[in-house]
Amino acid sequence: MPDLLIELFSEEIPARMQARAAADLRRLMTDGLVEAGLTYDGAAAFATPRRLALRVDGLTDESPTRTEERRGPKADAPEKAIDGFLRSTGLSRDELEERDDKKGRVLFATVTHPGRPAADIVAEVLERTIRNFPWPKSMRWGDGPLRWVRPLRRILCILTREDGVEVVLLDVDGIAAADVTEGHRFMAPGPFRVTGFGDYERKLKRAHVVLSADERADAIWQGATNLAFASGVEVKEDKGLLAEVAGLVEWPVPLMGRIEDRFLSLPPEVLQTSMREHQKFFSAADRTGRITHFVTVANRDTADDGATILAGNGRVLSARLADAAFFWENDLRVAKAGMDEWLAKLANVTFHAKLGSQADRIERIAALAREIAPGVGADPDQAERAARLAKADLASEMVYEFPELQGVMGRYYALEAGEPEAVADAARDHYAPLGPSDTVPTDPVTVAVALADKIDTLTGFWAIDERPTGSKDPYALRRAALGVIRLVLDNRIILPLWGPMRSGFSAYGLAQPDPNDPEDFSGMAEPANLEAFLHDRLKVYLRDEGIRHDVIDACLTGDRTDDLADLVSRARALNAFLATPDGETLIQLYRRARNILTQAEDRDGVEYSYGAERALAETAEERALFDALDAASPAIDAALGAEDYAAAMAALAPLRGPIDAFFEAVQVNANSPSIRRNRLNLLSQIVRTAERIADLSRVEG
Repeated sequence: MPDLLIELFSEEIPARMQARAAADLRRLMTDGLVEAGLTYDGAAAFATPRRLALRVDGLTDESPTRTEERRGPKADAPEKAIDGFLRSTGLSRDELEERDDKKGRVLFATVTHPGRPAADIVAEVLERTIRNFPWPKSMRWGDGPLRWVRPLRRILCILTREDGVEVVLLDVDGIAAADVTEGHRFMAPGPFRVTGFGDYERKLKRAHVVLSADERADAIWQGATNLAFASGVEVKEDKGLLAEVAGLVEWPVPLMGRIEDRFLSLPPEVLQTSMREHQKFFSAADRTGRITHFVTVANRDTADDGATILAGNGRVLSARLADAAFFWENDLRVAKAGMDEWLAKLANVTFHAKLGSQADRIERIAALAREIAPGVGADPDQAERAARLAKADLASEMVYEFPELQGVMGRYYALEAGEPEAVADAARDHYAPLGPSDTVPTDPVTVAVALADKIDTLTGFWAIDERPTGSKDPYALRRAALGVIRLVLDNRIILPLWGPMRSGFSAYGLAQPDPNDPEDFSGMAEPANLEAFLHDRLKVYLRDEGIRHDVIDACLTGDRTDDLADLVSRARALNAFLATPDGETLIQLYRRARNILTQAEDRDGVEYSYGAERALAETAEERALFDALDAASPAIDAALGAEDYAAAMAALAPLRGPIDAFFEAVQVNANSPSIRRNRLNLLSQIVRTAERIADLSRVEG
């Protein structure tokens, strides 16, 4: 069984495309080989800036011979129909078989597909893969039609067996497959032959090419941390940058330099962002956290141990940081004057064509933050002030140059303007959380502004009927909804959201739709409201926590469904209760009581809701159930009043025995109308008691 080695050697592949390209090469080749009838033991793909490589171990020598039976036309069909069938099968008329069928005599053909050598199949699949490779962007060069991310220079394709190496015969627009590759562009540019993957990887290493991206990343990080340790500093971890730089070099050589003293007064985030975005440098900080050094990664060894490369990079970095220092000084002038200049500029910055300017949005957020502040324990004046300044840095020169620093710079500028820490912190943190793993702010002022920001986003885009559809969510409304949920739940905020949402809709001249009235949607395109959208996001969030979907549905009832903390407390308590023997049995008994009650009400045309009297109880089991319900009610009342839903569930648990005994001993549909009515009213009391916590009819059996 041969091993397959493929290398597609080209000009430099963009680092951001390499990992996906390696995965695509593996997928397209292995899928194609399997579809053609070959099997294999394992496969692995690799990428460097100049090559994609694939190894496939234990490939079968040839595809198996395959027999296919095909049904043709009727035996007495017109000659043209029969001739067409013969052409499609490659058989003659006397090689067909006639069989009896429901429609008469029918022709059948048995077609044999002989096995094919692995080399033929590999050539066919590889050519198709190259010509149809899914690069995000590709180019043509020369006179041929072939497209590749950068000009393709060589194709290496060999099958290695114990008795030798077979070069797969393949030619793609004049590029013939061979057993030849090249090493490092500068350090070992000559071509060389290989006999298999092990030989290929070893010779590449000798030619100053590290094939594995993970190995290159490890070498970069190890070298950078060693250099930092020697200089008494620590490299700041940046996994994204590490992966990107590993895709820029084939022979990584980390080099450390020092930042000029004149730039050390810049905020560390500015230094780190400028070096990362413009130069792909790692930042290194001293023991006080001040960034003083940088690490660059060269693609070659040099006679002067990288001194010339480091000096050149240092000059370019100084020019970049000089620009950043210029932006910083200009921004400080505006900040110290109160940032009014920036706020005025935001009146001319469009947030959305249908939702006004950034200045309009700030006014809406400020009003919402003041409204929300008491509910989250924040000072309303500070919350409103923070909301008015939180986005001022969007007009600053630094954020214009580095948009990823929005909020971070806002905090620096707010402090320079003499604002309180809470107001400055809100500028930095009100965008959070941006994702499921992002840290949730806890300062009350920040929480008020963050909620106001996200609620304005949701109500605004709902108002103009720009809602997520399927996988499309161009305005990140699902993320905004999840942000609201996490802010409320992580901070344990008791805050009904429908009030701020009503205010959000009102800011756009729309009355808030009543969630209980499908027709009250104030001109919205369809009867789907924002509360339902939040609930859908909440379901996803709680399912990830392990809470059953039917439990969530059971709690999404009543008049407090916009109080997310209360809703989630009920869901967690019910979910835990249902996992106990008492909970499981009680749900079954509840369901039985509800079914009997519903059937009786449908049949009788009345509602059995009130009037169960202990005096009409005929059996000990009935009286015991009356007593148990009377005993449980005060405990349930107290627990619900304290919003202690675990205690409310615990108060339900003792009802299990009396209800079970009642059903075992008592016939609900008694012959006496008065006794029957009393027992149905007793079932109604059971159902109502259980449903005070949640709509248990939605809990699945």
